[in-house]
Parts: sequence; structure tokens; C-alpha cells
Amino acid sequence: MTAPFFEGSFAHTWQAEVLASRPIILPARHFIYPREAEEIERGALEVLVRPANDAHPSQNAEPFLATCALGFRDPMVPAGLWSTPRPEELCAVSGGYAYIIDTTAPEHFTMIPYRPVLDIRPLVNEDLLLFIGHISILAWGSNGRAWESERLSSEGITITGIDSGVLHGLGWDMKTDKETPFTIDLRTGLRIP
Repeated sequence: MTAPFFEGSFAHTWQAEVLASRPIILPARHFIYPREAEEIERGALEVLVRPANDAHPSQNAEPFLATCALGFRDPMVPAGLWSTPRPEELCAVSGGYAYIIDTTAPEHFTMIPYRPVLDIRPLVNEDLLLFIGHISILAWGSNGRAWESERLSSEGITITGIDSGVLHGLGWDMKTDKETPFTIDLRTGLRIP
């Protein structure tokens, strides 16, 4: 797993800090993602989150600890924090397992279905956060899940460029044993012939 980092391209109303370990004294609010995870402590990403306080914008609301279960211990999968198109949402990634957390109501979260997410791309101009998996791409927008592409690869996607609302990439095709180019419309997630 890579060292956690912060990517804050989108405007956000929260502050967050990745902790080296779980605090000895837990904050009053502590949330575990996903709720049904076993052995959550082993390698989990521990994040202290300070949400915005809508009643007093100059102050933060009561902080909470987000414990995000580790996906894979592999240096090739991402780990860290990303801002999202919704200012109150935080994306925490632990060993390729990605969690979208509503910082105003941290009991509400979405776990991105890719196991693992291999790459994350913030596209501020398109108002999308892209999650790249082994065979397809999922886009997260200001209203949540925006789209998911069709199968683009048998195993492995490479993004080669993004311009004018269009994503260009390569996907490995098992039948031909070669990289096959594809183009995706970022508004719809549909393949452009």
C-alpha cells in the first residue's frame, strides 16, 4: 500500500488528518467502514475528521474518527484522502478500498464496488471523481454515482488522455492479447465509437 496522501482539488467544507495509529482515547464519535468488517484494526486507515459547522461557519462541528478497513497491502493500490464534487463528502481510500463519507452525517457512506480501486482521478472541470478498476470506470458526481462504464478491459485500464469532456484510454483484450483503445464521453460514461 502506498503512503496515504491528500488530494483536495474540489472545494470541501471539512478538514481531515490521517493518523499514524488509532488514538488511545477515542473521540465521542467513531465510525467503522464498512460496518461489518472483521479485524478492522489490522492496517485500517484512521482518519480524524472535522466537519463544517453549519450553525457557526467559523467553527468546526464535533470531530469524528473514521476507521476505514484495509483492502490490500500492495504498493500499487492507492491510499489517502480525496475531496469530491460534493463539498461535504470525503473520499477515504485504504489499500484500494474506497469509501465516500458524508461528513455531516458520517453514518451515511458508500463503498465503491471495485476491489480494488487502482487509480482515482479528480476531474474538476467535469465535476467528477473517477474510480478506475481492473475492467471498468465508475464516476462520482455532485449527486452521487454519475455513471459506470461498460467493460473496457479483460484486466487493466490505462488512461492516456482527457480533453474536452472525453476520456481516452487503453484496455487489454484477452482474446487478442493486446491493448485496445477506447474513448468515453465523460457526461454519460458511454463509449464513443
